[in-house]
Amino acid sequence: MFQKTLHLATHGEGQIINISSEVDCAVLESGLGSGLVNVFVTGSTAAITTIEYEEGVLADFMRALGVFAPADATYRHNTRWGDGNGRSHVRASLIGPSVTIPFVNGAPMCGTWQQVVLVELDVRQSRERSVVVTVIGDPAE
Repeated sequence: MFQKTLHLATHGEGQIINISSEVDCAVLESGLGSGLVNVFVTGSTAAITTIEYEEGVLADFMRALGVFAPADATYRHNTRWGDGNGRSHVRASLIGPSVTIPFVNGAPMCGTWQQVVLVELDVRQSRERSVVVTVIGDPAE
């Protein structure tokens, strides 16, 4: 097993950061040939997913999240804590904190247009995010 933590500075709600190259590097650093790589963000107002990292798709994705968890809805979390990020928690839960990707010959098996991304969902201006990349598998031959 190999594990690495990525430290990323984000600039606020709606930022989507392509971390595919960092995931690829972690798999290579592991020295493993085939197995699984798990990418997990700590915190409850950010998420990890895969998407085509293209401006139109990214805008469509954020618009869709606004339909499922609109900014103008009443969130009980906001009433209780007064921090205004109830929608951030809901959106992060819908996407999820992690993805697991198989890899072969030291390379993740993502499709041509499939990238691994961190989605910042907190309404605050900026955050420091930790993304844990865990690689498990068989040694390279």
